[in-house]
Amino acid sequence: MATEKVALLGTGLMGFPMARNLASAGIPLTVWNRTRAKAEPLEAHGAAVADTVAEAIAGADIIISMMSDGPTVLAVLEKDAGSLKAGALWVDMSSTKPEEARAQADMLAKSGVSHLDAPVSGGTRGAEAASLAIMVGGKITDVARAQPVFEAMGRPVHVGPSGTGQLSKLCNQTIVAITIGAVAEAMLLAEKGGADPAALRAALKGGFADSVILQQHGERMTTGNFVPGGLSKFQLKDLDNVMTEAGHLGLALPMAEGVRDRFAHFVDNMNGADQDHSGLYLELKARQGGAA
Repeated sequence: MATEKVALLGTGLMGFPMARNLASAGIPLTVWNRTRAKAEPLEAHGAAVADTVAEAIAGADIIISMMSDGPTVLAVLEKDAGSLKAGALWVDMSSTKPEEARAQADMLAKSGVSHLDAPVSGGTRGAEAASLAIMVGGKITDVARAQPVFEAMGRPVHVGPSGTGQLSKLCNQTIVAITIGAVAEAMLLAEKGGADPAALRAALKGGFADSVILQQHGERMTTGNFVPGGLSKFQLKDLDNVMTEAGHLGLALPMAEGVRDRFAHFVDNMNGADQDHSGLYLELKARQGGAA
């Protein structure tokens, strides 16, 4: 129900615009962030700002976590789950491992709290435009309950039982990372061969090779704009999770493994951790012996 009270934990690059859209939709909202100052501007949009997680979630009907990783969410649950009221619904929209999502659900069930894993795709632009792709794992009745909240942030799709939202996000991040690698190679090939990369992107628009990554990240690459929308260190974390899940399933994913190793080099050896994930273009340029 749209009138249910919502708490959102984590107002970073993604969480802030998501919270703003919830508040703008008239949903009663309390937010918390580890650094309170980053959450305070949301007061102008009608959100209340809590000093602690326990304060934020006390009395909330639906809790959204938008944190850095699965262990962080689990640590919050271990510390503050006692502040949740029975019958609440916890929606983890962070990017975590499927097994961590199932662990969250099991932990919350002991307190009479339902759980959905609902990671998102679309980056900061999608978060700002309320057009996020939301991949939801869990019970269909809980998905229906959260539907008005999801629709204030984007387009939700129920993909299966607990953990499959996170599995779907790993599939998404596999496609994103490999496509970034392909676009980087195409942009560099065009530039070094004397073609205008912007004209190339226009020429490919609407064709089989077109994509959001080609248009948005291809432009970032050739204009040198690596101000983060999606952080490279989080892309690497997601790819590490992809490889872990692939190992559990006995799968070899050579393209994902190769681009994961390239992101690791960019993050660990090229100070790329806090640059946009389109910065993989810089790793590619460095391979050519050119300036990165």
